[in-house]
Amino acid sequence: MNEAEAPRSNGARNSTDPASAVEQGRRSDVSAAPTLPTASGEDRRELSVDDLFAPLAPESAGPSRLDEKVRQAYFWIVNHAIISPHYDIEFERPGAAGRSFALGDSAAELRLPSAQSYSSFVLLPLLTFAVRGRCLLLGGPGRGKTASAVLMGILAGYPIREVRRAMQHGHPQLTVTDMFGTPLPKDLISADSLGEVDVAWRTWLGMRVKIVDEYNRIPTRTQSALLTVLADGYVEVYDQIYSTGASAWYLTANDDAGGGTYQVVEALKDRIDVVAHALPFNTRFLDQLVDRAARRLRPEEHVPEGIVFTEAEHDALDAAIRALPMPADVRRRIEFFAAQLEFLERAGVQFEYRTKDTARLAGADVHQIAAQDTGRDRLSDIGTSALNGLSVRSLQSLISYSKAMAFFRGRPEVGIEDVRAVLPFVLHDKISPDLRAGVFDGDEGAPLRTDRISWLRGIFDDACAQYDTLDRDGSDAVGELLDELHAGLDGVDAASVRVRLARIERVLDSWSMARKLYGHLYDDALALKYAHQRYTNYLTWLSSNP
Repeated sequence: MNEAEAPRSNGARNSTDPASAVEQGRRSDVSAAPTLPTASGEDRRELSVDDLFAPLAPESAGPSRLDEKVRQAYFWIVNHAIISPHYDIEFERPGAAGRSFALGDSAAELRLPSAQSYSSFVLLPLLTFAVRGRCLLLGGPGRGKTASAVLMGILAGYPIREVRRAMQHGHPQLTVTDMFGTPLPKDLISADSLGEVDVAWRTWLGMRVKIVDEYNRIPTRTQSALLTVLADGYVEVYDQIYSTGASAWYLTANDDAGGGTYQVVEALKDRIDVVAHALPFNTRFLDQLVDRAARRLRPEEHVPEGIVFTEAEHDALDAAIRALPMPADVRRRIEFFAAQLEFLERAGVQFEYRTKDTARLAGADVHQIAAQDTGRDRLSDIGTSALNGLSVRSLQSLISYSKAMAFFRGRPEVGIEDVRAVLPFVLHDKISPDLRAGVFDGDEGAPLRTDRISWLRGIFDDACAQYDTLDRDGSDAVGELLDELHAGLDGVDAASVRVRLARIERVLDSWSMARKLYGHLYDDALALKYAHQRYTNYLTWLSSNP
């Protein structure tokens, strides 16, 4: 639910003076202090709570770094617009883990992170704005989904009235022309071909922020047209094409279990990059509701100019995030995790077809096929708890949002903690859990049936632990062989090629001694086959060109 400043959710001072409260609610400035402690220079003091509420002095105003501007936007929304005291994206300082407390009969763990942490419901839409992604906001009515999306439109520089008028509201009678554009009546009468029919396009199509409210109430045919806009950035009506350009998308729904008037087209769901949950209202912040009602305060009508992004800034923000480097050790952990998910040993005969996708396309039961591997450790093998693997699109979304998180945190490169923070939200609708798997049994596993965020973060942690146990950073024969291949074949003679072919075969021969095949070895084996084929073809070319 969109709310006024929530002092107790972020440690701000909570004045009991009504006049002071009114003044804070009307404040249009952003803090002059940095949202993160300075990393260099003489002033290295810790950021105080009061700094977040100190108004920006006019003489100190000036062009800020883009990452700082995004953080200023986040803290303004948290402090003044959206009540979300759920700091579920947690970070720890190296070597200084925060305390944990076990509460209740179930020993529910409450962690107090030692580093700056964030509310996913506020941060994920903001990261979507930054990378121009596609965000699905989930939650019951009145939880602030639409208000959050509207704020993103205002951050893009659009007047609030224009944002509200441009919002598309899903309903069972919504047609393609209702949503995208109407052919001009005179052309329908006089045109000799569809190409001569002009279309009056809806203005919302050209905006950098697009909002579709209750998208699961849109008819299937209109969903299909919406899919084209989401996937390819254009819409077609009566043979006329309108290119929408790069934009951030926000779709809302009351649940993700198929509720709504129409079942959402699977391909449309697959185009969504990240899912943000609107968590329940915390009743300890009821005073903010009372205050806002008394003053008729709507935060979206008081967004500070200092956190509004011009089109040029929006372009620069996206470019800066994409340019952020992802180190090899971080990339390798993502590879190792993803490799565990797709492999299904008994799904096919030929090596390449031993995947869950092979079983899915054949209409087979993935769980039943996986159960045939009786000797496999089904609790440690994270792939057994999932019914599918990851698409290229899903991995691209994970990379993009990991970079956005690192950029938001002011990091020079992506860290594994950035990947871990966004992964459950990016893969929320991308990986289907196998609820019949053993990991979902017992007192510890049962809550994971409904808490998909914790399940996804848990299997990623397990994969990272296995990666460290195997010492993949220190010993990666396949990585070395591929690096050698990717360095190029120019000038490599036949003798050297034969040496490399023999090395590939020795690695595969050593693996054949093991009894069990796991997902990471399956992907590595296919990569070695690829390298072997490249060298074989090159050797044949050398033979024919002495």
